[in-house]
Amino acid sequence: MAGKAGKSAAGGERPEEAYDAAPFLPEAERRVSGNAGLEALRRAAAGCRGCPLHENATQTVFGTGDAHARVFLVGEQPGDQEDRRGAPFVGPAGRMLDRALDEAGIDPAQTYVTNAVKHFKWAYEEGRGKRRIHKPPTLREMAACGPWLAAELALTEPEVLVVLGATAGKALFGSSFRVTKERGTCTEREVHGRTERVVPTIHPSAILRAGDDDRAEVYGGFLADLQVAARVLD
Repeated sequence: MAGKAGKSAAGGERPEEAYDAAPFLPEAERRVSGNAGLEALRRAAAGCRGCPLHENATQTVFGTGDAHARVFLVGEQPGDQEDRRGAPFVGPAGRMLDRALDEAGIDPAQTYVTNAVKHFKWAYEEGRGKRRIHKPPTLREMAACGPWLAAELALTEPEVLVVLGATAGKALFGSSFRVTKERGTCTEREVHGRTERVVPTIHPSAILRAGDDDRAEVYGGFLADLQVAARVLD
């Protein structure tokens, strides 16, 4: 059951204008732990109107995986196929991610995969008819969606958090985050009395955008970053 969304819309303001998803989360006293808790969040997120992005999206794209996953992977936002199918990383970038996880020795059954922003932000590409291309979310849109990501992390309590790309990093750590500077390193942060290990890397879509001559090198760097996360689990 979602929280009291009307509280963010005082004086008749539309909830989208508040840029805050928190009122749509299940009320704290009604939250449960484990997979049941994730399912409750997923149901509540389906009705989120915490920012205007929901207006043009097909549906909310929430995270997938087990509440006891050891690895938490967070990307930026759903793409076109994810928006249509309602699940994260089911397009070409997802297939690239699955391949690299397998080669790094990370069991997909031990992962939880989500995005920092739960709705697809897009525009029609000029000269390409009805082809939808993604537009990067703003810091305000990332902040609006932040309560969902925080709730997912609180329920899973992963051993390692893999940050996929600059947008995910900025959503978690602020506008000063630079994936080119932080990638491939393992740092620790304290979250609610527990230690969380963080490994940033590029988004797998960057591999797809690389030219033919560079793609193998870009993929190799991505794989090396994931192998850092795999060593943390060992």
